[in-house]
Amino acid sequence: MNTYKLAVIEGDGIGPEIIQSAIRVLEKVAPQRFGYEKLIVGGVSLDRHGVPITDEAMQACMDSDSVLLGAVGGPQWDNLPGHLRAERALLGIRKELQLFANLRPARLFSMLKAASPLRQDIAERGFDMLILRELTGGIYYGERGRKTDAQGNTIAFDTETYNQTEVDRIARIAFEMARQRRGKVCSVDKANVLESSRLWRERVHIVARDFPDVELSDMLVDNAAMQLVRNPAQFDVLVMANMFGDILSDEASQLTGSIGLLPSASLGEDKRGMYEPIHGSAPDLAGKNLANPLATILSLAMMLKYSFDLPEEAQRIEQAVENTLLKGHRTADIHDNDTQPLGTREMTDKVLQEL
Repeated sequence: MNTYKLAVIEGDGIGPEIIQSAIRVLEKVAPQRFGYEKLIVGGVSLDRHGVPITDEAMQACMDSDSVLLGAVGGPQWDNLPGHLRAERALLGIRKELQLFANLRPARLFSMLKAASPLRQDIAERGFDMLILRELTGGIYYGERGRKTDAQGNTIAFDTETYNQTEVDRIARIAFEMARQRRGKVCSVDKANVLESSRLWRERVHIVARDFPDVELSDMLVDNAAMQLVRNPAQFDVLVMANMFGDILSDEASQLTGSIGLLPSASLGEDKRGMYEPIHGSAPDLAGKNLANPLATILSLAMMLKYSFDLPEEAQRIEQAVENTLLKGHRTADIHDNDTQPLGTREMTDKVLQEL
């Protein structure tokens, strides 16, 4: 029986609580299969070491089979220079591990339709989409800086840059994922304005030739933002540049009823990945046993599926989460007047009971 090494980053805010929930579930579904190295990363690392991630912690991530992350950051570190922001640790890990594809599934569970802000007739149709965000290129990694013009005005600039290799590899993953789902890819861009988007659209269509069984459509990002509210059921797999994916995946998360339900995976060319909920560190909830652990637990299921070839264990976790919700168990972010909200530990207990 293979055993694996996980780099575990609890991070800041609610991170330690939700990671503890995930570890409890992992020990239940795959006992004695994983070893853990807990790392100090994010705001806690800034306080202790003066940097968001140390060289030693980065090396531990490099030496692991995958990284399981809670959340990093908080208001007490928001005013630091950009290179010292807690979130810079995540950018560094993605870069060093060459994780270029961010998978963010968004599904409206039938039992949570009332929690969705969508109009009732739209929510009734439901949706199950996968947003694929390019992770290591685009405006977040382009040339940036400040300068002064001849009139003494300060100018700030951030440059959107993509090369064809970056587009090709994320497009290929999108088509491969669509083959495992409903066979539809929607490529989101701003090709009517941006030259980088025109290259994006050209390359996606070239890659599409290798996937004649997958239906491809193009959509401008502003229309995609509208269509997510108007008719989210139309989407299967959406693929888009870094900044567009950052924004639209958060929009999609709110349509599900709570950002506390959405997992994510960051993958590269090999099996190793980084897995995290898409929500932040929620410092106002930290230490109060109020956070929803389901996004982290579902991120764990993605890890078992994509990095460790344990699809049955992943399916067991996903089914346990769904059964827990079907039985009416809710945390504070998704409860209604008919349910008593459960705490982080208690919600995890219910998932463990289903397992």
